[in-house]
Amino acid sequence: MKQLWLTAKLDIVESLRARWFLIYTLVFGGIVALLFLFGLTESRVLGFIGLSRLLVTYIQLTMAILPIFVLITTVRSVAGDREAGVYEYLLSLPVSLAAWFWGKILGRYIVIFLPVFGAMVLAVLIALIQGIEVPWGIFGYYTALLAVMAACFLGIGMLISSLARTTDMAQGAAFLVWLTFLLFLDLILLGVMIQGKISPELAVTLALANPLQVFRTAALAMFDPQLIVLGPSAYVILDLFGALGYKIFALVYPLVLGIGAAFTGFLLFRRGDLP
Repeated sequence: MKQLWLTAKLDIVESLRARWFLIYTLVFGGIVALLFLFGLTESRVLGFIGLSRLLVTYIQLTMAILPIFVLITTVRSVAGDREAGVYEYLLSLPVSLAAWFWGKILGRYIVIFLPVFGAMVLAVLIALIQGIEVPWGIFGYYTALLAVMAACFLGIGMLISSLARTTDMAQGAAFLVWLTFLLFLDLILLGVMIQGKISPELAVTLALANPLQVFRTAALAMFDPQLIVLGPSAYVILDLFGALGYKIFALVYPLVLGIGAAFTGFLLFRRGDLP
């Protein structure tokens, strides 16, 4: 356990020194500042008002930005150390492979989650100062969504890093994975549906395999339990899970996906890189 925490601490220190962490922190803090600056808490859209309106906008923006930041910065972990020849030195140190691998994941998780969570805390503090009501239930659930999202894409990033032989290949693969989750999967399913090759129910079920789609829908479900804005697809989702069941699914499925990807990456790393 001590080895794991020492490895995590080392990764945190290295990340804090990196320029990407400063940019990463400023991006999410800047989003909150801009949303307050433009008076988003005073606007009303689809019935959302106050801090609730700001949080739903923040979570939607975060879903587009956070995954690519996590993937691009994480995929260098194993691939970068492989290129730098770190493993030759690792064998001579009293650090187990498991402690090194999972310690890097723990350290990186702390680094990527705290700025995102800190931005939400900043929004709450500003709201309290301005006398704006804080929806604590929404704040808590969104915090859980962000925590699960970070874990999901961190695990996927470590899997890509374990598979790629160079950092260039790892970063290219990370970008393609993000682009697929963000855009291609929905467009492909929509095209297949239009051609009538699969049923709408199957298309919706396949779409929910995309963690980004799961996060988007869960964020909307906080304000629209019946998912009216999704149209007919809402019936499929609610029939499969129910309103409460889907909120739980949105937390459990991405977490399991991230842990499974990280564990697979560890097995590949242990078998492929070191004797």
